[in-house]
Amino acid sequence: MKKSIFVKVFGGYLLIVLVILSITFFLSFRVIRHHYIDTLTGNLKNLCFTLKLKISPLLENNRIEELDTLIKKLGRQIETRITVISTEGVVFADSEKDPALMENHKNRLEVIQAIKDGFGTSLRYSTTVKEEMLYVAVPIEKDGKISGVLRASLFLKEINNLLYNLKMTIIKTAVIIVVILLLGAFVFSRNLSRPLKELSAASRKIAQGDFNTKVFLNNKDEIKELADSFNYMTDQIKTLFTQLSYQKEELNSIISSIKEGLCVLDNEGRITISNESFRKFVQNDSVKGKFYWEVLRKIKFDELINKVRDEKTSLVDEIEINSRTYLCSATFCSNKEEIVVTLHDITKIKNLEETKKDFVSNVSHELRTPLSAIKGFVETLEEGIDEKNKNYLDIIKRHTDRVINIVKDLLLLSQLEEKSSSLELEEVNLKSLIENILKIFDQSLREKNLVLKFNADDNLPLIKADPFKLEQVFINLIDNAINYTERGEIKIYLSQNDKAVITEIQDTGICIPREHLSRIFERFYVVDKSRSRKLGGTGLGLSIVKHIVLLHNGKIDVKNVPGTGTKFIVTLPNLAEPEPKRG
Repeated sequence: MKKSIFVKVFGGYLLIVLVILSITFFLSFRVIRHHYIDTLTGNLKNLCFTLKLKISPLLENNRIEELDTLIKKLGRQIETRITVISTEGVVFADSEKDPALMENHKNRLEVIQAIKDGFGTSLRYSTTVKEEMLYVAVPIEKDGKISGVLRASLFLKEINNLLYNLKMTIIKTAVIIVVILLLGAFVFSRNLSRPLKELSAASRKIAQGDFNTKVFLNNKDEIKELADSFNYMTDQIKTLFTQLSYQKEELNSIISSIKEGLCVLDNEGRITISNESFRKFVQNDSVKGKFYWEVLRKIKFDELINKVRDEKTSLVDEIEINSRTYLCSATFCSNKEEIVVTLHDITKIKNLEETKKDFVSNVSHELRTPLSAIKGFVETLEEGIDEKNKNYLDIIKRHTDRVINIVKDLLLLSQLEEKSSSLELEEVNLKSLIENILKIFDQSLREKNLVLKFNADDNLPLIKADPFKLEQVFINLIDNAINYTERGEIKIYLSQNDKAVITEIQDTGICIPREHLSRIFERFYVVDKSRSRKLGGTGLGLSIVKHIVLLHNGKIDVKNVPGTGTKFIVTLPNLAEPEPKRG
């Protein structure tokens, strides 16, 4: 059960007051009672010393009857019981009872103490008078010898009556004090809890969205400072909430207007945010809170998400959804371990690529026959033409050969880009393959006075590859290095790491400008067009090289080496079983 501040404070005060008063009353009664008894004990002691002067002569002369008569008379006068006892415990006289009928008092505590220590006292129930009494005894001496004991006693009933009256007076006073204290505690508790209740009620209104709520207090204390801080906090929350609402609306507007599909997955794979384009792509209007595999049942998409979450990185891949192709980008957000996924519809682009490839392939096939015919007629005309017109015929032949080479490269590139492209895999010794290729270029190297250096690490592993296609790769790269190097040397290095064999082909020719490095593997892209035409290049060689390397699950990079030329780096997996794929 919830307890208010008022109940806690007031109850605390009440408990403290009751505990303090209880302890005070208990200790006070004990102290007062002991003090009163001690005072009576002293008075009785003094009385005994005073009476001893009258009693001693009668006891010395053995005038027992006179002694008993005197004791009874004195007892009535001073309202105190007086008893004279021999050292043997025999009662000589008593102010209340007949001594002859009284039992021996030798074993009474006060008598024993009086004989032993010169003074004795005891508080006990009297079997003679049937009441609780206070006893005080002193010895009666003659010539240093104890001849008897004088004892005086009082009924405690009178003491108890006095203490009872005193207790009632104290209780009445205490009740008045408690009432006054509790009234003060009530006022204090109410004054303390009332502003806190106002703050609590205002907080609930703030939680419900009423940011205009304020708390104004008249008191000048810490609670007033708390109320002022609360009002300032309310203003700040209102400002921040307004800004946040505006930003949220702006963000929702931006997300809704994005044509690309967008969704956010939490760390369990649930969709927390999605836009209309995403819901349209997956053909599902209620995706929020669902697991992504309930909405998008694609193994490739699931593999992409799992890889992004495991590697905590960003990945891009193509995914087909409902007969359309999307470029899927998944990015890992480390702060909340969420994944942001975007889907860009590239169906038209893919269709255009296919159309372009089909067009290139068809045109290439169609050009082969007329080009072969043109070349044949040119070769026939060479036999009967005069020297004056032979130069024109040579130009026609050269350009015909160049177009034929372009057509061949286009057909090869089209074959490599086909999904059905396959590799005839076998174990290949890359060092031996390159050594055989280098023999082809002996003449070219001698004509240009170039030095070729070939170094390979010992114990290079075999790789699984298509040797014919790899020959095309390295023939193309080495031929380019020779063609674009006028002086200096060509260096070829073979090395290995844990998973791949690395081939580096470096020349001392012209450097490729930085702005061209990212595009040199595109088809028909040439850095120096005039030089390429002079050398008979088609602009397709490096594109073919890239596709062959990718078919082997490898990687090709190019770097400018300042002052020394260009370096191509081909990385091929070590004994990997590559799966044919498109470039």
